[in-house]
Amino acid sequence: MTTSAIQRFLARHRKIGMDTSIFIYQVEGHPKYLELTRATFAWLESPSGRAVTSTITMLELLVQPYRLSDFHRVNELYLLLSRYPNLDWVEPGLGIADRAARLRAEHRLGVADAVQAATALASEATGFVSNDKTFKRMTRLDVLVLDDALICNQE
Repeated sequence: MTTSAIQRFLARHRKIGMDTSIFIYQVEGHPKYLELTRATFAWLESPSGRAVTSTITMLELLVQPYRLSDFHRVNELYLLLSRYPNLDWVEPGLGIADRAARLRAEHRLGVADAVQAATALASEATGFVSNDKTFKRMTRLDVLVLDDALICNQE
């Protein structure tokens, strides 16, 4: 598998939004998506890479380690991701809440998805990486769904 589809996508953007699934696949080493997430995080470490995610991402990432009382994993994830280069963590304030509500109404997004999209838009991201086709409903963001990138790479 090559990472050409995601590399072309990233080259088009100065800043992207990142959905929680991208972080999960990376930290868990998901065999189907790891090459794509590695390419995304490598781009993020480069001087041209810039990304944003909502603090909702950290909430979602920490649920399982807390459920398992794996506090070492909680600390490991927090230390690794909270200081990742060129990645901004944005707390949802009233402006993002308002924008998320409008996005939910317009595109029938779930709460977490609406907050992620609103965070990306409020941060002036032009692209968004996820593995949730729901984000394709968004017209104001160029969305890359990992499963679509896999299909493109096979063609």
